[in-house]
Amino acid sequence: MTPPIHGYLRNDGRKGIRNNVVIAYLVECAHHVAREIQLPYRDRGVHLIGFSGCYPNEYSFRMMQALCTHSNVGTVLLVSLGCEGFDRKGLLSTIRESGRPAELLVIQDNRGTRATIADGREWVERALASLAETPRVPMPMEELVLGTVCGGSDGTSGITANPGIGRAFDRMVQSGATCIFEETGELIGCEHIMAARAATPELARELKASVAKAARYYATLGHGSFAPGNADGGLTTQEEKSMGAYSKSGSSPISGLIKPGDVPRAGGLYLLDVVPDGEVRFGFPNINDNAEIAELMACGAHITLFSTGRGSVVGSAIAPVLKVCANPETYRRLTGDMDIDAGRILEGRATLDEVGDEICERILAVAGGELTASESLGHQEFVLGYKSFEPVGPACHPTYQ
Repeated sequence: MTPPIHGYLRNDGRKGIRNNVVIAYLVECAHHVAREIQLPYRDRGVHLIGFSGCYPNEYSFRMMQALCTHSNVGTVLLVSLGCEGFDRKGLLSTIRESGRPAELLVIQDNRGTRATIADGREWVERALASLAETPRVPMPMEELVLGTVCGGSDGTSGITANPGIGRAFDRMVQSGATCIFEETGELIGCEHIMAARAATPELARELKASVAKAARYYATLGHGSFAPGNADGGLTTQEEKSMGAYSKSGSSPISGLIKPGDVPRAGGLYLLDVVPDGEVRFGFPNINDNAEIAELMACGAHITLFSTGRGSVVGSAIAPVLKVCANPETYRRLTGDMDIDAGRILEGRATLDEVGDEICERILAVAGGELTASESLGHQEFVLGYKSFEPVGPACHPTYQ
């Protein structure tokens, strides 16, 4: 399968499917100013992201490095208050070293709110004119990175949308793409099945350990990844939800285990471990679905496939979100927010293979420039909090050796 994709060529050699300007605030105190800079241009490919914390955190810094140098990003404006703990000069240096133009505005040094907004908007105007000249070049399937997440799951999710995404993942992996699935807290009970698909025995042990870590984390907090909305939608147990979530991964061999900010260096299927390492310090591993989407993007995802039964409407800054709706009744109520009606399977109007093929077709269309439903509606949600991770070892990357 050779997609008719022409990506935006970056100076670091990577290719993006979008040509975005990013406005990034580095503390909550700079959020308003950054938002005011971005608002007049939000329909012109200018996206707002940021970190709200005042105190430094290695995870959040690494995430911002990865997101500000994402292949869908062409240039970045950093907005700082001036007294926060974030390493703004370090982030600016990383962005510029990637070959992307970048600027830093420090509100306390730039005459305050009004002046910084005015200067920021002048910068955006110049940036948009410059990005219009970004060359587009052929982008083979081997350079495409896909992520998947589920949110607002119900009793139909594990029957239609999730396995439909799994079929699409199998086709994409076979074509050379990189596919990433995650939610280790929703794989509890599936670890042995998953480990049997690992490329090596050493990787199998790492996969099982990542799920065991998630189970310990949730046990310490006294809850699982099971929300009231899941029960209202017909799910009965964590294990039932896990089996449905697991089906998004398809049946391809698992090539590696990564953590937020790790960008796979070869095609294949990867598990993203999103549960913090060490003692429980940060509360919920992911406070909402957009936190997981951000972590998939930090691993290079050009597009995130989002499965939903109850009907989530969120999108994302930086990278498109493609909605696969599991429940036909939900699709009929929220047609304008959904991209694919996987619930047709329940009503006998499509097979799993047909839905998988449709997902693949839409992936290629979106990679070629077609807008997803969430993009057309202006959804650009973004969340980033505190976490802590240890680097993965060589056993997690057997395909690199």
